[in-house]
Amino acid sequence: MSEQTPITDVVFDFCGVLLDWQTRACLEGVLPQVFVDRICADDDPCGFFHYEDRMDAGEDFADIYPDVVREHGKEVAQVFRYYIEHYGDALPRMLPGMEQLLGDLNAAGYRVWGLTNWSHETFHIAFEKYPQLERLLRGTVVSGVEKMHKPNADIYRLAERRFGLTPAGTVFFDDTARNVAGAQAVGWHAFRFSDAEQARADLRSLGCAL
Repeated sequence: MSEQTPITDVVFDFCGVLLDWQTRACLEGVLPQVFVDRICADDDPCGFFHYEDRMDAGEDFADIYPDVVREHGKEVAQVFRYYIEHYGDALPRMLPGMEQLLGDLNAAGYRVWGLTNWSHETFHIAFEKYPQLERLLRGTVVSGVEKMHKPNADIYRLAERRFGLTPAGTVFFDDTARNVAGAQAVGWHAFRFSDAEQARADLRSLGCAL
């Protein structure tokens, strides 16, 4: 039985892993609560998450906005514009324990990276609001910049080339099951993120010394 390849690199998604992402946090107190509840409902009746996914895949807000007006009307479209223009309000905090985990990984000699589905128009807000992330991560692949996105294999392969990753020596954390499966499909170790303590346990299960 061959020995497991030592882990050298740990890659993190951003929203829902490093950062608390809450559309509600941007809209509550600005709109009537009943409207906020409708926009943020799981079945996405106003298309916010659908349109944001398009931005994450590389489309520009200016090109998407006419579709929002046509499909959901001017009132919803104006709220979507407000949301994008005030995106930092939807990122109220780093998730508990994650800054410490990234720091501990760096101190232990692991290389730490980011891989996120995020619009090229709003990603800068993450580093502006949480500059410690830019300091703790050696680099980040952003879907909206590359015009490719998780869970498709091409974005994981791009990260491998850009960061010099060896699949068997790489661990990935994402809060979305399909993105975890995408990483596993290209040979990475990957876990669905729940919280920092579970992530530490997952890393220790692969022999990482933390």
